[in-house]
Order: sequence, then C-alpha cells, then structure tokens
Amino acid sequence: MSPAAEASAINEQLEEGLALLGYERFRPGQREAVETLIEEGRVLLVAPTGGGKSLTYQLPAVVLPGTTLVISPLIALMNDQVRALEERGIAATFIASTLSPDDMRERLSNLRRGQYKIVYVAPERLAFEGFRELLSQIDCPLVAVDEAHCISEWGHDFRPEYAQIGEMLALVRGSPRVIACTATATPVVRDEIVAKLGLGTDTPQHVRGFARPNLRLRAAEVSGKADRCRRVDALLAEALGGPGSDRGAAIIYSPTRRMAEEEAQRLIDAGWKAGSYHAGLSPNLRESVQRGFSNGSLEVIAATNAFGMGIDRSDVRAVIHLGPPGSIEAYYQEVGRAGRDGRDAWGLMLSAPNDMPRRRRLLESDMDGRAPDPRVIEHKWNLFLELMRWAEGGSCRHDAILRYFGDEAEALGGCGRCDVCESLDQTEQDAEEVSLLVRKALSGVARVQHKFGLNAAAKLVRGAKDERLQRAGLDQLSTYGILKEHSEDWLTRLLRRCVTAGWVGFTGGEHPLVFLTEEGITVMKGERPARLVLPPAHRPEASESRMARKRKVVASAEFSPDAKRLFDELRAWRLQLSKDEGVPPYVIA
Repeated sequence: MSPAAEASAINEQLEEGLALLGYERFRPGQREAVETLIEEGRVLLVAPTGGGKSLTYQLPAVVLPGTTLVISPLIALMNDQVRALEERGIAATFIASTLSPDDMRERLSNLRRGQYKIVYVAPERLAFEGFRELLSQIDCPLVAVDEAHCISEWGHDFRPEYAQIGEMLALVRGSPRVIACTATATPVVRDEIVAKLGLGTDTPQHVRGFARPNLRLRAAEVSGKADRCRRVDALLAEALGGPGSDRGAAIIYSPTRRMAEEEAQRLIDAGWKAGSYHAGLSPNLRESVQRGFSNGSLEVIAATNAFGMGIDRSDVRAVIHLGPPGSIEAYYQEVGRAGRDGRDAWGLMLSAPNDMPRRRRLLESDMDGRAPDPRVIEHKWNLFLELMRWAEGGSCRHDAILRYFGDEAEALGGCGRCDVCESLDQTEQDAEEVSLLVRKALSGVARVQHKFGLNAAAKLVRGAKDERLQRAGLDQLSTYGILKEHSEDWLTRLLRRCVTAGWVGFTGGEHPLVFLTEEGITVMKGERPARLVLPPAHRPEASESRMARKRKVVASAEFSPDAKRLFDELRAWRLQLSKDEGVPPYVIA
C-alpha cells in the first residue's frame, strides 16, 4: 500500500477511534493536527493548557498498529491518563522511577511482547542502556513528545534529560511518526524544538487555541502587603462569592514557599478551605493537598509554580499571581488553568517595585554550585522584561499574548473584557487626542527605523540633544521635537505600549533596531484607530510606610539651599543613569 493510500485508510478510522476514547467530536484544530501527523509523519502542535493536545496522539495511537511511546515529565498526568485509557479498554501503562523493581520488570517485559497500545515514559528513562536496546526491538509507529518546550535551552522550562530525545528517535526501529506537543512556545523556541528532534525545517507547525476570551485578564502594581491582600480578597469575592459558596476554586501562585504558606494561613483564618503546596513539603503532604484540590474539598490553593502540572479541574474560577513569574509563557500556562469549562474566569497578576531586582538576583544565583551562563541569564532576563512590558502595556491583553505566540489568526481586535479594554471603554481619554499622540510617536519610529533603537525615537520626538541624531541629520526634520511638551521617560513608555500593541517591532542582533510593522504603518497614516491607554503622567512611587513618608517630609523641609541643590542634582543623575542602563531609578539607589 502506498503512503498516501495508507494515510487515507487510517483517516477513515479516526471517527471510530474518537468514539472509543469517549469523544463525540473534535475540538477546533484537533482533526487537522491528527491528519497532518498521519499524512506527513511529523508535526509540532502548540496549543494552550487544557486545549486537548493529548487526543492528538492518543487517537493515532489507537488506530495505528503497534505500541505508541509518549514521553512526558508529568508522572501524575501519566497515572491519570493511563487510568482513563484502561477504563476505555485500551491497554496502556507508564514507566517511571516511582515504580517498584518488580513492577518495572513486569511492564518492560510486557512492552517487549507488544501487549500495550500506549506507553508513557519519563524522559530520564531514555538514559538507561537496556531501555534504549528495547526501543530497537518493539514495533513503534508513533512517538509523542509532551511538554516539548523542555528541550529548548532558550525556553522557560529547560530540562537536560530532554536533550536525549533526538538521539533516542534514531534508535527506534523503522521510522516512527513524531508529534511534539507544547502549551508554550514562541517561534524561536518552536524552531529549536524541531531542530533538536531532528525533524527537518519543513515540519508542519500547528499553532492554535491561544485565544481564551472567557478569561478576564488583569495586571496591577501593588503598594504593599495590605494592598496585595485587599486585591486578592476582592477578586476571590468576585470570582467565588465567599467561603463555602460552592462556586468553584482558585489557585494563588506565590514567588516563595514562605509566602505561599503565609497566604494559605491568612485565607484559612478568613474562613476559606485553603491549603499550601510547594516542593519543600513531604511527598505525602503534597499528594494530600493535590487530592483535596482535585476532589473539591479545598477551595483555594496557595502554591509555588510546583503546583498545577497535570491538574484537570475545570471549575477553577480564578488564578492569581502574587508576583510575576519568569515569562509570558510561564504566566499563560499557569493562568490557563482557569476557566477550562469555558465559563467566565479571572486572571490577576500583581507586581511590586522590588520584583525586577529580585528576579535579576535569582537569575544570577549559582545553580548547583555553578555560575549560570551569562547568555542564558540575559535571555531569561529578556523573557521576564517581555512579561513586565505586557503588564504595563496599554492595549488588549489577549491580543498582545496572541501576537507573542504568533497566533495572530485568532486575534480578537480587543477582547472587551480585560482591564485594559474595560479602561478604554470607561476612560474619558479623547480618542482623537490619543490617536494624534500615537501617530506622532510612530512618525518618530519611522524616521529612525532600521538605524536606531526605541530610546532614539523617543529623543527624536522629544527634541532632545543627541549626537547620533545630529550626525544623521535627524535634528533637522519636522518630526524633531514634535512632542516636546512630554518627558522623554513618558514618550519611551508610550512607545513601549506601541510595541505591545504590535505597531512597533525590533530587528534581531545584539543591538535591536526599531521599525514600524504593517499594522503600525496603517495606524500612523490614520487608516485605523489607535486604541491604547496612555501611560500615566507619573510613574507610581514605591510603597512607603506612613512614618517613612513623614521622615521624608521632615528631611526635605530641613534641607539647606545648598543641600537641596545637591539633592536635586543627585536625583537628576540617578534618573539619567537609570535611562542609560534601562532599569528603574530605584535599582540605582
């Protein structure tokens, strides 16, 4: 039978296999991914958490002859999926370090005899020589790589054991089909996944399902612990009603274990059925908390990012981040655990002025006694800055995320439900004034594009003295000083929001240069409106206690004229240095 005829015959069996797995129909994009896998022999599928990725390899596994291997780092997920498959009469098992020696020997023996349709394998198993030898003996028509972003050193969740998968694929007898699945991968990471698996640059990449308009995404900067608690309590009340209301559950992600425990206790004291979860707890206690959340006996979990992988509770009504995670990928994977039933759900990310220096300090910390690679530090720092720009951005939060993942086909043109869209609808901003400001700012980008960076565009429209602009003759243009009534800092923040909105892009290289996107050109020309929330006139100050503010007022009042002049000069120096270094002033002093 020719490959085309074989693919056609297999495709005809898909509906039957779908019913066997307990589904009545495909979700959007699932059939296309499965048929591409059958016909092309390889596919990279990028779909959000809860988007039904497991069906895209379980269904082919059911209709293809032989034993399909699924490589996954999530032992809890393996257990759940194996149990569900067995309940459907499908022979399945998993192989991981948690098994006893006797169970391991029995399952490996059954695998050698071809008694399973689907076998889940933890990636560290690939290092065992005996298992590698077994791969060359079994009839394996398909290998599925789950959480495929873990293979990328430039992703947010690199795992060294994933580096062995490409080599392993070459050991499998015949030429198995390969599907790589991930919930979070930018175009750069997707290309690295394909390369490291040895699949070829022409491997089809399906990106779908990132639009989650039922999520009401919000981001806010808090002024201190009391403000943070107030915002958490307000959202829990909005999403769940109150303790014991039986309206679903919430997950609260904490940057530290200690904060997770403190937040859980605070919520318990407030009457919530709450628990904490982090890697420092005993395995039995973690399992107990996870089971309590899954069966509904716990309403709220305060946890580090160790919680959530493999959790399949559809009625999570809110996901709250007490501090920003490391990247947009990590954030969207975690907030995507809310509203899987398609009903309204909320995502709130809180940040504070000390988050940026704390993240930088964490990235530069030694790992297992080894200093991290400076290139990796800078890459992960840039991923974090992307998230912070998203939090500050003045355009639709959903559309900004879709652009980030390259899923612009699902762009909503404004979701109407995130805090930015609601602010656009409620604010008294003059739409014509906003459009004019944005068009003038974009005209500055047009003058420096492919020559300079974002700061140069801000200096141009501000009319600031700059040797680079003078050498290029840009200070002679009518655009020079077109927005001189605004500060350079405010103009830079406005241009960053234009980046988030998809109107300004960057070239690659060590020193990225700005350029107008096609959409940005239409906005600059006035062919489409500039829906954007303008940056506030002043940056919010770091939180202070009442006593600290009082001390500052007293100290300021006691300044002599010379001391006041020196203080103002130091403030100006700090502001200039912070601009040059691209960090907030408080990082300098």
